[in-house]
Amino acid sequence: MGQKVHPKGFRLGITTDWSSKWFNEKNYSSFLLEDQKIRNYIKDKYFHAGISEIYIERPSAQNINITIKTARVGILIGKKGSEVKELREELQKMTGKKVGINIEEIRTPEIVAQLVAENIAARIEKRASYKQAMKRSISNALRKGAKGIKVMVSGRLGGADIARTEWYRQGRVPLQTLTAKIDYGYTVAKTRYGIIGIKVWIFLGDDKSKSK
Repeated sequence: MGQKVHPKGFRLGITTDWSSKWFNEKNYSSFLLEDQKIRNYIKDKYFHAGISEIYIERPSAQNINITIKTARVGILIGKKGSEVKELREELQKMTGKKVGINIEEIRTPEIVAQLVAENIAARIEKRASYKQAMKRSISNALRKGAKGIKVMVSGRLGGADIARTEWYRQGRVPLQTLTAKIDYGYTVAKTRYGIIGIKVWIFLGDDKSKSK
């Protein structure tokens, strides 16, 4: 099957769920673009809040319910809910629809692949050793209960003239097992030498209820 299958898309409806829960045949393309615009806006504005996932539901054509999973709830809520109120107003202005926002806290960010990837990217951007950043993230994830983790970085590592790819893996990461709960995250680190891509796969165990 090769190595280009997205771990989440491969398992949709089995161990993972859709990020957008709606279907509207008439307005499908405009709603899809609107979802992407909402996600990009929230992620860019609150990048340091440690946002891993943004789920969007549309109970009707004029209503949008957004669930944000974040490691730093305080940044998103703000003083007496001022930030979340401002965000709701801005999204309502942007979409012209009624927006509801629900915030869920991530208690163990060490085993959330997207946050691990962003943490490694932040360290690389601060000129830390990419090897140390990778190894530290791996040990933290395993300590917090991950069954296996694989981290890959690609680009001009350490300012080298020729781009290359390096990866580390500890434990099991069964990418071809559909019942395996694999969390996947990707981000980029913008360094003075160019862009370095970071991919993280975390194996959280098998979903016994899905296996026959």
